[in-house]
Amino acid sequence: MSQVPLKERSSPDAPRCFALIPCAGTGTRAGTSEPKQYQPLAGQAMVMHTVQALAAVVRIQAAWLVLSPGDTHPWPLAPVWPAHFHRLACGGSSRAQSVCSGLRSLLSHAPEVVRPQDWILVHDAARCLVTPEDINRLIDACWSDPVGGLLALPLPDTLKVAVQGRVSTTLARADKWLAQTPQMFRAGELLAALEAKADTGFEGITDEASAIELTGRSPLLVSAGPHNFKVTYPQDFALAEALLRSRS
Repeated sequence: MSQVPLKERSSPDAPRCFALIPCAGTGTRAGTSEPKQYQPLAGQAMVMHTVQALAAVVRIQAAWLVLSPGDTHPWPLAPVWPAHFHRLACGGSSRAQSVCSGLRSLLSHAPEVVRPQDWILVHDAARCLVTPEDINRLIDACWSDPVGGLLALPLPDTLKVAVQGRVSTTLARADKWLAQTPQMFRAGELLAALEAKADTGFEGITDEASAIELTGRSPLLVSAGPHNFKVTYPQDFALAEALLRSRS
């Protein structure tokens, strides 16, 4: 099993590893009557598959789900809720806003728990097929990296640019990647990058890596498996259900 280097474990200032799960989505594109993260999938709410994958990674010392302030869904959603997983009712209308609010809450109200130098893994609640192996691969790759990075998949298909429903050009795919999560960055640096764009409504920020990129830094790309897709549209649920059941 992957481990934090001994010299870093013994230092009181050594970074630690935490997770943040934006969970304030409405599920509009999924066409569900309630937020998609609470839809039943392979016997339990979708978000619980996400929670269980992260909880199986021993280097993640604690995690927080960032919920909408108006979230009334009953908790916990499983017979056994990981004791080191918590909930914050400070989510916003976008992922960037939820992550920014969650980090601000942790760093300002619980500095003895999460410090600026600690690693934060931000993971989509709807990427319920992530595996502990993929998460550990990301931690291994980023732990000593000066920037941090993200799970991603090299683009396997030819990429077309469309104009009015017709192909206008074909793009080279050799250097193209599909961004996934978790995305792993220092808590203080990620919060500063997000807050720098808060006044503009987080313009130009589509994920945590893009926020870091806007500061002039280049996140590390860590190859992930093909099944770590984001459950977004109605047809995604059947595929996710089949894959989850095949694992069990």
